[in-house]
Amino acid sequence: MAETVETVQLLSADGVLQQGAAADEYLPFIDALGDDDLKRFHRDMVVTRRFDVEAANLQRQGQLGLWVPSMGQEAAQVGSAHAARDQDHLFPAYREHAVAMVRGVDVLGIIGLLRGTTHGGWNPAESKNFHLYTLVIASQTLHATGYAMGIALDGLHATGDPLVDEAVIVYFGDGSMSQGDLNEALVFAASYQTPQVFFLQNNHWAISVPVSVQSRIPLYQRSAGFGIPGIQVDGNDVLASFAVTRQGLDAARAGAGPRFIEALTYRIGAHTSSDDPTKYRTDAELQRWVAKDPIIRFEKYLRTRGEGDAFFADVAVEAEDFASDIRRRTLELGTPSTDKMFDHVYSEPHPVTSAQKAWLADYESSFGDDQ
Repeated sequence: MAETVETVQLLSADGVLQQGAAADEYLPFIDALGDDDLKRFHRDMVVTRRFDVEAANLQRQGQLGLWVPSMGQEAAQVGSAHAARDQDHLFPAYREHAVAMVRGVDVLGIIGLLRGTTHGGWNPAESKNFHLYTLVIASQTLHATGYAMGIALDGLHATGDPLVDEAVIVYFGDGSMSQGDLNEALVFAASYQTPQVFFLQNNHWAISVPVSVQSRIPLYQRSAGFGIPGIQVDGNDVLASFAVTRQGLDAARAGAGPRFIEALTYRIGAHTSSDDPTKYRTDAELQRWVAKDPIIRFEKYLRTRGEGDAFFADVAVEAEDFASDIRRRTLELGTPSTDKMFDHVYSEPHPVTSAQKAWLADYESSFGDDQ
């Protein structure tokens, strides 16, 4: 789905900050950012991409059962994640690696999840309210809406203090727009006026189905049918992603109801490591989007602000060190105890799971030490 005249873009393809009526509404959010904030945006995008590449290599080498690439979507994720405040709750799908990093998740938890050594990966309460990955398409939109309903019913928003008021942001892809769960979530969000932002990363392909087949209109326009304001943003523009999301979250937490953001971006890699995108999309299309690389665009912008080669070289070194550390720690992951399958099903011991745990232990011991 192509950009429309209403698409919010703050950085041109050449990395020039836009001025004029279309940008004026959002520039105050950018003006409030300091040099360290802007450099953090770049660092997060570069490190995430290097992590993504390393994880894909680990999967090809048999260290992971599956990998879900995020290459090309870094700006949408980094901008929106930094727009959230510490008290907000973030509900991801399964491709939000940059968001996880921004919220302080040890991404070895993502590696463990896709290696099969953990069922969850991290504790949301210890990761700035970044909830668990959800592989069932669009089911996280219901989880997020339910949580946002709880915030509203408990009076934890619209108090007049944006540093205390809570909000929710939920991430999903364009394929989720064809799922019933998302549409039900939109119904309840509108009915209960939840403090929530629906953040659609439109990467143009729901596995092998193009978004042009899924919808005859821009996806952000669908939210109007539920009574939820929608907006489309250039998802390869990290500043636009930040500003629009910060505005939407602030409005939601202040009591203005839910918001819907469609971030136009592109999945440069495969849907997952088990997918072959050459079977359904052209190289010409791919190269058009490669030329819109969000990291290169933002680097051009930072250079116009005076950042020199030394900064970008330091970030590149940091990314390489991060990737090396992830590789080392991945190879050090041992085989988890089978107790994990039983110990966390219920909050307290349960006779059925206790019996199953004992049976499996007896069964494994029957093979002896040589097995």
